[in-house]
Amino acid sequence: MAILAMVAISYSSSAQHVDRTSFKAGVHVGVPLGDISDFSNFELGLDLGYHWSVSEMVDVGLATGFMNAFGNTSTEDIGPVAVEVDFPDIQYIPAAAAFRLYPTYDFKLGADVGYAIGINEGNDGGFYVRPMIGYNINGNTELNVSYTTISDNYDYSMIALGLLFLF
Repeated sequence: MAILAMVAISYSSSAQHVDRTSFKAGVHVGVPLGDISDFSNFELGLDLGYHWSVSEMVDVGLATGFMNAFGNTSTEDIGPVAVEVDFPDIQYIPAAAAFRLYPTYDFKLGADVGYAIGINEGNDGGFYVRPMIGYNINGNTELNVSYTTISDNYDYSMIALGLLFLF
């Protein structure tokens, strides 16, 4: 009876496991905050990742992509002279570990943590953290909200809305 009970418990726990192992690709749009908001009003990015299902409630994986904060053009008054200033785009490629927790099938909480490689001139890159909340629209499409911060020579932070597809 004890062996039969252990086999039944083992089978039922493995039968409940949902395998969410998948490649993920999507886009996000963001609003810069902090120091970066002085130079940009809009950010657009590409999200790529691969997640492995560890348990019914946990995924781990790798995340990368591309982020581009579009530089503003502004007019600065220097005495009686008005000078037009074009700020350059600020671009990063994140290389991060990903963690997701699924309290329900439809909702997920998680974060990407790693390093963001600065690819435009004068951009050193820095420590990258992106916590997020996601909602499964259907079996292979997710809508998410995230906050990104990069510790560079300035405060690069933004809030973004993203659409992600699972393959």
